[in-house]
Amino acid sequence: MRKPLYTAEERARRDRSRWTLVQGVLAPVQLAVMLVSAWLVLRYLDTGSGYAAANASVVVKTLILYTMMFTGSLWEHDVFGRYLFAHAFFWEDVVSMLVLALHTAYLFGSLGGMLEPRPLMVLALVAYAAYAVNALQFLLKLRQARLSTEAA
Repeated sequence: MRKPLYTAEERARRDRSRWTLVQGVLAPVQLAVMLVSAWLVLRYLDTGSGYAAANASVVVKTLILYTMMFTGSLWEHDVFGRYLFAHAFFWEDVVSMLVLALHTAYLFGSLGGMLEPRPLMVLALVAYAAYAVNALQFLLKLRQARLSTEAA
C-alpha cells in the first residue's frame, strides 16, 4: 500500500491553516488568468495585434503566480514545518521553481526590454506549458490526498 500524502497530524494542520483556503481560491483564479492570457498571446502571435493586452495579461499571471508561490510556501510551512521542498511536495516544488524562473525571465525580457515581442510571447507560452505540467502535478496530489483520506 502507498504511503498516505499526509499523516493525521499534517492533515489536521492542513485543515487548520488559513492558507489552505487561500490556495484553493488562488489556484482556479490563476488557471483562468492563464487561459485568457494564453489566448491573447496566441492571438498576438497569429495576427500581430494586441501586444499590449497580451503582455499585460502575462504580467498579471506572473504576479498571481508569485502570490500563489508565497502563500503556498506559508501553507507548506504550516502543514509540514518547511517553507519549500517538504517530502510530500518535493517534485511539485522543483517544477514550481522552473515555472517561477520562466515567468521571471519573461518579466526581465518585457520590463527590461531584453526581448523583442515575438520571442517574448514564445517565452510566455513555454512558461505556461511548464505551469500546466505543475498544475497537473498538484491536481494529481489533490486526488491522492482525497483517495488516502477516503481510505482512512
